[in-house]
Amino acid sequence: MKKVLIVIALLAVTGCSMKEAEPLKVYTFSFERITPVSQSRYRNKTIKVSYPQTAKEKLTDKMSYSYSSSERGFYQNSKWFNNLGKLVQGSVIQALDESRIFKAVLPYESTAGEDLRLESTIFDFSHHVRGDASYAVVSIRFSLIETYTGELIKTRRFSYREDTVTTDAEGYVKASNKAMERLLNDLAAWLR
Repeated sequence: MKKVLIVIALLAVTGCSMKEAEPLKVYTFSFERITPVSQSRYRNKTIKVSYPQTAKEKLTDKMSYSYSSSERGFYQNSKWFNNLGKLVQGSVIQALDESRIFKAVLPYESTAGEDLRLESTIFDFSHHVRGDASYAVVSIRFSLIETYTGELIKTRRFSYREDTVTTDAEGYVKASNKAMERLLNDLAAWLR
């Protein structure tokens, strides 16, 4: 009987000391609609948006942060709604479709033919914390390519740094959304 009471007491003490894990928070991009353009030299062209490549790490749904240029980590209780590459590709497709620069904007996986291809490389998409400074960094290079000849029409790297209000994942997401909104508007203006 004593053994049973000891086991029950141990379970009660252990149960009280166990901390419940925070619920997982899932985030996605949110940006204002892109204003349609009135004129574009590509109005009669179809473009495919390729899945982004990365210059550093594999694209996943994990949200990364860093405290120095050599130290990186991932938020444990927060993640992107989808793989970061898919979120970027989908946002670019949506923004270019809304801009009406092209006759059609398609994902690279589409079987339809295209006149142009937009390729991208993500150099950085993370939360930087440096002492008292905290900011989101979004740095992506885009290349516009003529499909039939493979000719590079133009290329440009877009880099943004947006301060965060808080140093947690939620603050990072809000700053990332601002940076992505700026990027998408600048990308549409550049392609127009």
